[in-house]
Amino acid sequence: MTAHERPAEPAPAGRADRRVPARRPTMKDIARRAGVSESAVSFALNDRPGVSDATRRRVRAVAEQLGWQASTAARALSGEGAATVGLVLARPANTLGVESFFLQLVSGLQEVLSARQLGLLFRVVEDGEAECDVYRRWWAEQRVDGVIVVDPHAGDPRPELLASLGLPAVVIGTTPDGTAAHPGISTVWADDTAAMAAIARHLHALGHRRVVHVAGMPQLAHTARRIASLRAEADRLGVAAARSVTTDYSGDQGAEVTCRVLAEADPPTAIVYDNDVMAVAGAAVAARRGLSVPGDLSLVAFDDSPLCRATHPPLTALVRDTPGVGRCAATELLALLDGAVARGVQVPTPELVVRGSTGRLRSG
Repeated sequence: MTAHERPAEPAPAGRADRRVPARRPTMKDIARRAGVSESAVSFALNDRPGVSDATRRRVRAVAEQLGWQASTAARALSGEGAATVGLVLARPANTLGVESFFLQLVSGLQEVLSARQLGLLFRVVEDGEAECDVYRRWWAEQRVDGVIVVDPHAGDPRPELLASLGLPAVVIGTTPDGTAAHPGISTVWADDTAAMAAIARHLHALGHRRVVHVAGMPQLAHTARRIASLRAEADRLGVAAARSVTTDYSGDQGAEVTCRVLAEADPPTAIVYDNDVMAVAGAAVAARRGLSVPGDLSLVAFDDSPLCRATHPPLTALVRDTPGVGRCAATELLALLDGAVARGVQVPTPELVVRGSTGRLRSG
């Protein structure tokens, strides 16, 4: 029996059933198996120059055989990234619990990010100043590799801040005048102006001349564009009575505005709501007042959801691929992280789907 063939010593009493946990493979293990240096392994796994294509393929094959995965903590400590993307919403919390748009957006974001083993860090804050504070803190703490930004508005300080920090970002939406937020930041946007114009033409064709738009928050760029689009299309069609009323997007304010405008001497014959929650609340108000939809009042939701399809009659709505917007935004952010140049990407314009809530006014 040689020195390398000694019989195993018995395990200490009380420890016979304990097993040493499997050790996670390291770059040193890969280097030893592939016959290269640890620095060559680092270059190969992080797509950096300095190794041949053949070495890069061999190292990656060995890494896959060993089941190696990059350590998030190690990446953060080495400055290589946090393996996390951030999303901050500066919205009243009561408007987020029932609105489906952001849930669908997040599902699209996560679908792309998870494929790259990236997490999503989500925060809700009170206002834009608090949102900027979060970005500064995340940058200082190296908490995120990049961010998705929503709700651009006039005089928006966030793009300039993010550019100064060097924090990669994708903005969903454009400024009120339809331009990109910042040349160093990618933009994903849809033509809300054309979408609102389609609604105006649809209602005009049905004979509606008194139209109220129950809009969202006045400071948001997309709210401003929708208001301007309705006014421009109404002027083109010769409809003087079309107007917009801003809200906080909540069902409560949607219902309150609906009650108020229906109590006017010349109430609207059609109401357009900036989201599904307000549209459903408005439909409930119309029902309580004994109004027939669409015989007495036509209703349109700017965003579609199962809520819109569950009402009676189902609501005419603009249908968009919101998860697709999220997937597109996440893809553009990953491109920035991989070294691509910032750009603007237009997603399909929301399509007006006509259902039972819009029609010609009942004669007599």
